[in-house]
Amino acid sequence: MSDIWKTRLKKALEDKGLSMKAASLEAGKGETFIRDLFERDRAPSIDNFLAIARVVGRSASYLLGENTDVPEGLRSVEVGAPIQAGAWSETWEWDYDERYTVMVPDYPEYRPYRLYAAEARGTSMNRRYQEGTVLVFVDVNETGESPMPGKRYIVERKRASGEAEHTVKLLFADQDGKLWLMPESDDPRFQAAIAIEDGAEDGDVVAIVGRVIAAVTKE
Repeated sequence: MSDIWKTRLKKALEDKGLSMKAASLEAGKGETFIRDLFERDRAPSIDNFLAIARVVGRSASYLLGENTDVPEGLRSVEVGAPIQAGAWSETWEWDYDERYTVMVPDYPEYRPYRLYAAEARGTSMNRRYQEGTVLVFVDVNETGESPMPGKRYIVERKRASGEAEHTVKLLFADQDGKLWLMPESDDPRFQAAIAIEDGAEDGDVVAIVGRVIAAVTKE
């Protein structure tokens, strides 16, 4: 791995006015953690880098030296999978030669987190997103945030066989405070709402994967 992560981490520490010791302690890794990394010429694991990235206010991908040619104020995100209800598969992600990147604003609040992106396919969300729209999202397990009604979420629906489909739903709270995943489609096949606490009626396991933060459409 290139040593560019050292240069970028040093600059990020300077920008935040943090010493290696202070940043290490704030990341919960012990006071010599960052210093030891520099001395041993070893890059941290992605989990440790995420902890450091949160402290210095930059993305892990930036610190690791990715996307060095991205203009200031923008962030490059890899589009690695389709979002399409009814498309069941044991593997969600595309092969590497099928992936491509899009640019989104470098939102300060999302710099500590990795961004993901998937391409909308089919008609399961066509009242909101046309086919080919790229949905950029954060992993809710990484952010640790609670579900927010009014936001749109990437949802995984998995069968006992291991096959899964991935789509996007609007989170809605009814008058009793019950949370529902609402479709936004004019296709009769994709208009059933799912109660988060009850799950799908057919026994499939339904889970929120990520919260959509941006949509990139083709001209």
